[in-house]
Amino acid sequence: MVCSGLMEQLPHLDHGSGMPLYRQLYEQIAARIHSGELGNGERLPATRELAGSLGLNRTTVAAAYEMLEAEGLIAGRVGRGSFVTVAAGSANAQGAASRTYTAPAGESGVRWGALLERGDSSPAAAAPAALGREVISFATSRPSREMFPLDEFRSSCAAVIARADLADILQLGSPAGYEPLRRYLLEEARRQGVAGAADDLLITNGCQQALDLVGRVLLRPGDAVAVEDPVYPGLKNLLTGMGARLAAVPVGAEGMDVASLARALERERPRLLVVTPDFQNPTGATLPLAARRALLDAARAAGVPVIENDPYGELRYRGQPLAALKQMDEHGGTVLLRSFSKSSFPGLRVGWVVGPKPLLDRLRQAKEAADLHSDQLSQAVLLEFAESGRLEAHKRRLLEAGAERLRATLDACREFLPAGARWTRPEGGMNLWVSLPEPLDAGELLPRAQKMGVAYLPARYFAVSRAEPGGLRLSFAGLEPGQIRAGLAVIGKLAAAELETARPAGEPAPAMV
Repeated sequence: MVCSGLMEQLPHLDHGSGMPLYRQLYEQIAARIHSGELGNGERLPATRELAGSLGLNRTTVAAAYEMLEAEGLIAGRVGRGSFVTVAAGSANAQGAASRTYTAPAGESGVRWGALLERGDSSPAAAAPAALGREVISFATSRPSREMFPLDEFRSSCAAVIARADLADILQLGSPAGYEPLRRYLLEEARRQGVAGAADDLLITNGCQQALDLVGRVLLRPGDAVAVEDPVYPGLKNLLTGMGARLAAVPVGAEGMDVASLARALERERPRLLVVTPDFQNPTGATLPLAARRALLDAARAAGVPVIENDPYGELRYRGQPLAALKQMDEHGGTVLLRSFSKSSFPGLRVGWVVGPKPLLDRLRQAKEAADLHSDQLSQAVLLEFAESGRLEAHKRRLLEAGAERLRATLDACREFLPAGARWTRPEGGMNLWVSLPEPLDAGELLPRAQKMGVAYLPARYFAVSRAEPGGLRLSFAGLEPGQIRAGLAVIGKLAAAELETARPAGEPAPAMV
C-alpha cells in the first residue's frame, strides 16, 4: 500500500528554524505514525520522490528515514522501499527500545522503552560498519598505529612502574587529574600564553569529555549553540543529545564564516560558540588571524563564551603557526580544549581544559559526579613520555609522516578526481574535504566504493543545516601514501563512471584542465 497521504499532505518544514531539516522531517513523519495517520504496512515515498516534492536534497530525506528506521518505526526492504512497521499506539510506536523486554503474564515488568525515551534525543545516522584492515579506510580521523613508538612507550611504562611512589599512583586520584601532569600542562600553557593568572587547568578523558562537561555546566535544554557547518559528528550528537539547538555557521576554505557568525549571534542568541580554528574537522580549514580577531570581537559584543576545540593544532606541516584564540583573548571569554589523542596515543584518553577558575571549579565538580577519580597510571606514563623527550621525538616523526601523507592526498586528488571536483588544501591536521561535481552523491557512491575496498564518510554525517550531496571527508593520517593513491584512484574511477552515466546523451565530456 503506497503512502499517498504523505504526498497529499506534505510535511511543512521551516528553513529558518534552528532545527535541522532532516530532524523536522523525522519528527513530523514519526508523529503521523504515532497518531495512526500512517498505518502499519504503508509504504513511504522513495527518498528521491519526497525530496523533489519538498525541494530538498535527497540526502536530507535519507537522513530522516535512517532516524525513523533506527527508532523501529519503518523498515527498508531491498528493491521495494521503506514501510511503516508498527501500528499506532503500540509499544513499538513509542520507541524501538520498548521492544527489548516483554513481561510474563501477570507481571508488570520494567518498561525500559518509557524510561529511556528522551524527547531531546537526536539519533545520528549510523556510520559505515567497521571494515577489515585490508580495506583502505579514509573514514577515521586518527593517527597511524604503525607510527606508535611502542618500544619508547614500554620504556616509559617501565620507568613509572619502577618508581617508589607507584602505590600512590595506583591509589584513588583527584578528579582534576594526576597532579604532576596537571602542573606540567599548566606551566606549558602559561609559557605559551594560553593560561593567565585567572585561569586554571583540568585534565579530562579527551576533548570529547571536556565538551560534555562544558555542556553539562553551561547548557539547558533548548539553549542554542553556535557551531560550524559541516561539523565534527561527535559534537553534533553530544549537543543535540543534551537538548541544545544548533545554530549553524558555514565553514569555507578559510574556516568559519565570521560575517555569518555575527548574524547568528544576533539572531539566535546562543549560549555558547564552539569552534575549531586550526585544521577543522571535517574540512581541514584554518581560520586566518584577522578572522580570529573578528570572531573574538563578535563573541565579546554578544556576551557569548568561545569554546576553542583544538585537538589538531600541533599537527602543522607547513606555514607559520597562528595564535590560539585563548592566547588572543584579553577579556577571559575563551575556554581552550586540547588533547594528547592526535599527537601520541588515542587509546590513553588524556585531554585538558584551560579556562577561568570559576568555570574550571564547576567542571571539576561535574567530572567528579561522573567518574569520581582519574586514571593516574596512564597520566603518569604520559608525563614520563613527555619529560623524557620521547613525546617531542615522536611528534617530529608524526609531522614528517603527516606532511608526506597530506602531499600524497593532494596529488592523488589532482590526478584521479573528475573535472569539476573541488577540495580543501590544509596545511596540517588529519582531514580534507572533497566536493564532487553535480549531480554526484557521495553517499550513493559509498557502497560501491566499499565493495572495491575503500571507505570514507559522506557529508551527511557532518551536516548541520546545509546538505552537500557531493561532499565527503578524507582522513589521510592513518594511511600510507601508496594506500592513499590507490584509494583515491578507486573513488575517482567510480565518480567518473557515475558522471558518464548521468550525462545526457550527446553531451560532450568536459575538457580536462
